[in-house]
Amino acid sequence: MAAAMHPWLGDFIQRIERQELPHAQAAGGVLSDADLVELFDSQLASRLLDLQSRLMQAAGQSFYTIGSSGHEANAAVAKAMRVSDPAFLHYRSGAFFLQRAKQKPGTTPLYDMLLSFAASSDDPISGGRHKVLGSLELHIPPQTSTIASHVPKAMGTAFAIGLSKRLQHQGTWPHDAIAMCSFGDASANHSTALGAINSASWAAYQQIPMPLLFVCEDNGLGISTHTPQGWIQQQLSQRPALKYFFADGSNLAETYLVAQQAADYVRQKRKPAILHLRTIRLFGHAGADAEVAYRSKQEIALDAERDPLLHSCAAVIARGLFDSESLVTHIRRQQQRMVRIANQAAQQPKLTSATDVMRSIVPPKKDPSTLPAVPDATRREGLFKWDKHNVGKPQHLAKLLNWALHDLMAQYGSIVMCGEDIAKKGGVYHVTQHLMEAFGPNRVLNTVLDEQSILGLAIGMAQQGFIAMPEIQFLAYVHNAEDQIRGEAATLSFFSDGQYTNPMVIRIAGLAYQRGFGGHFHNDNSFAVFRDIPGVIVLCPSNGADGALLMRQAVQLAAAEQRVVIMLEPIALYMARDLHQEGDAGWLSHYPDVTTPLPELGEPAVYGDGEELAIISYGNGYYLSRQAEKQLADAGHRVRVLDIRCLVPLHVDKIVAALGNSKKLLIVDECRRRGSLSEELITALHEDYPGHFSIQRLTAEDSFIPLGKAAYTVLPSRDGITEKAMMMLRGGQS
Repeated sequence: MAAAMHPWLGDFIQRIERQELPHAQAAGGVLSDADLVELFDSQLASRLLDLQSRLMQAAGQSFYTIGSSGHEANAAVAKAMRVSDPAFLHYRSGAFFLQRAKQKPGTTPLYDMLLSFAASSDDPISGGRHKVLGSLELHIPPQTSTIASHVPKAMGTAFAIGLSKRLQHQGTWPHDAIAMCSFGDASANHSTALGAINSASWAAYQQIPMPLLFVCEDNGLGISTHTPQGWIQQQLSQRPALKYFFADGSNLAETYLVAQQAADYVRQKRKPAILHLRTIRLFGHAGADAEVAYRSKQEIALDAERDPLLHSCAAVIARGLFDSESLVTHIRRQQQRMVRIANQAAQQPKLTSATDVMRSIVPPKKDPSTLPAVPDATRREGLFKWDKHNVGKPQHLAKLLNWALHDLMAQYGSIVMCGEDIAKKGGVYHVTQHLMEAFGPNRVLNTVLDEQSILGLAIGMAQQGFIAMPEIQFLAYVHNAEDQIRGEAATLSFFSDGQYTNPMVIRIAGLAYQRGFGGHFHNDNSFAVFRDIPGVIVLCPSNGADGALLMRQAVQLAAAEQRVVIMLEPIALYMARDLHQEGDAGWLSHYPDVTTPLPELGEPAVYGDGEELAIISYGNGYYLSRQAEKQLADAGHRVRVLDIRCLVPLHVDKIVAALGNSKKLLIVDECRRRGSLSEELITALHEDYPGHFSIQRLTAEDSFIPLGKAAYTVLPSRDGITEKAMMMLRGGQS
């Protein structure tokens, strides 16, 4: 290793030896001698870890040195809480992690964290995939967030704890638990944090249990940007139904006392609170960040005098627990122990293959035999009595999705739906009609108009053992919240080595071709954002029968395989009844019996058996392709039409198997030419089957969708598909 002791520690020890410590702050009987030493040791260990990380980086043994120095007061917050309280931690919460580990005998937090620093595959939380604070046995789900994107799911977890009690659901965390979430003062300005704080207040204002302790660790800086003095207090102390607490993080006893008061308030009242913890930041933001480039030497020196470790040293000496000499000896011993552990951790194995890295993208499967049984005929008859005049008759997509949701919510008592307008109104398109009446307001929830909070709520519920089913009202609305899927839901299994999962089915109404409504904000034809998220599954039904089957498949994937599944539901086809001409009822379907086998994941639906040409599409494109198929048949051509149904991941082998002997392929994609599914499919076909197929594609233009009839000028059409297909059948190329 480059050096046995970091230079800062040498200077710190000299200061203790010279007895140049601040005046000891009165403890007021808050902490016993044993408690004080315990907390001091957590603070000291956290600081030594930060220093060791920098030494390891200099030696090429560590890769990420953002640390907790100056924030070590959060050890007292950990002591004020129970080990069974889920904690969603800011990346400067090393002392919290170490202190919590003391509540769980047999843990090895120093070694575990150093393995994480060294990116060792033996790291018990991420398996070497990232330096994260996390532990299954300590109830700390791992976070990699730097912009507060973990705050919504902490809010969701707090809500889910209260919901578990109301539904008598045995969740991951006990009914009397509280959730805790820490973040920095800069992140307190982020829309993600503000939305989650607002949602927690919104719920608490209505007397909905929300046992959540927010901890804002305020060091006054966001990298180099100063937080205005007084801003955090002004912003966080005046929110409705959110109780405000403040503590000086340099004073260990005060921090513990106030943290205890805040935690007790949340636990007893089941209401949210904010603990505003004043801290400092030592050693810059991270790595080689040079504070002198944006802070005066006087500012840096003043912060150094507020060092919580310095004040804790003064406190233990004032109590007579150490004198200067014995304290220096104790620090040296702890530092030498840290070096020994670090040397051992640095030698442990690393991830060496893509297979190893990717192993935890897909969560571990559960035993399928544990899935609940389908409700019996008597219960199902009662379940559909409200709509008995329609039962047995062919229906459109929206109706059959609704019926499938009724069956699924009856079968899976852990399904909870949430979203805007989904309860009494039944959703904008009535897909959730009558579900609240059938299953109650605790399982079908109206939410605030904030997609980040809706998805965060779902993630929190999923981590509490529910099958969360959030609805995003329109596809375009998800873009302001997409990181809740990309950076939180999809990464949880990856960064926890499969130990934490959040099974959910995200219902999104979207795609194009709406009549009399739209513009790009409601008529959005692009779902490219989902296509590059590892581990996520995207299903897209085009008709009612497939809608019911795919909804059942989505829930089964969430329940049995703990997957994050997106159901992309084409709005323009929700109420579609006719296929070729008005009144033909060609797009209505009978409701599949609950015993109907589900399609294999990725297996396309196939219409027709012709082999002159195969048209491959999905959603609205499949509907239009079926119309084009009739025109082609009338012209004497036999073609087949494939409905992909599973858009992510693409199962190219299953698609090819469904083509029969077709060699000419037309891909119809209602999304834009650039960044569309057709790009991926045509590339895969060329790479995996070189020279085997003659392939053309028809896509939407690279344009936003305008209002009214102009929308159809930039989208594929029935006649356009027919024309392109005829050209291919005649042997043309353009």
